[in-house]
Amino acid sequence: MSCFSSADESAHYGFSVCMLLDQYREQLRWEHEEIVELGTGDATAISDVVQALPGLRVRGFDISGPSVDRARANIAERGLGDRYAVELGDFFDQADAAGGERASTVISNPPYIPAPDRDILMPELWGGVHGNDLVLQLLKAGYDNVVTAVASYADPLTSVRTAEDLGYRVVNFLAMGLDFGTYSSEPKVREHIRRLCADGRGWAGDDEYMVAVALFTRNPEIPGDRGDQLLRALQVDPAPAVPAVAAA
Repeated sequence: MSCFSSADESAHYGFSVCMLLDQYREQLRWEHEEIVELGTGDATAISDVVQALPGLRVRGFDISGPSVDRARANIAERGLGDRYAVELGDFFDQADAAGGERASTVISNPPYIPAPDRDILMPELWGGVHGNDLVLQLLKAGYDNVVTAVASYADPLTSVRTAEDLGYRVVNFLAMGLDFGTYSSEPKVREHIRRLCADGRGWAGDDEYMVAVALFTRNPEIPGDRGDQLLRALQVDPAPAVPAVAAA
């Protein structure tokens, strides 16, 4: 099992999380309670956030042993061990298993590569057939606030509408264009992405896609409802045409 790294995506993710946490500091209350993290990776992006936001405490989880080792080394090197801890294991099994008060905010840059199955160059990046399995699972986990990356080719319409059905609103987001990398460019994956987009389940250009980091919330104290704006930023029609039904 290897460690995934993408400098552009990581930088965008870290910057976006920092901006959203800072902008909604009072409502998210992270100065009074820790936040939890699904998929720490090497911890570089969120280490920058923890350094930039004194008072922020993060407890991360990752299923990759090498990633956890690198994350702990990076955290220790920056002297953040008192505010950023990483545990090896499945987030959904462990994040709330320790007892005590449940965290209200979770952050994640989840795997979102869509493919028919896990048999791809880096299976750890598989996000399910439509690419949004982890986003949907995270939204259904019941946290009040979810800060997560949403990719344009990973069925964002279903993700946003499912969030709305669960009582969430997209209150803000930061979007960025990215080029297809090694894993998106794998022929099997690229062809699957083309089929998904042709079926209306996302958007991708010839060699590019969009990714946004969005704050989904159920907190009535946080204003805003930008779900349709998020979809448009990802080049997805928020109200796709319904196919006409032939008369009998």
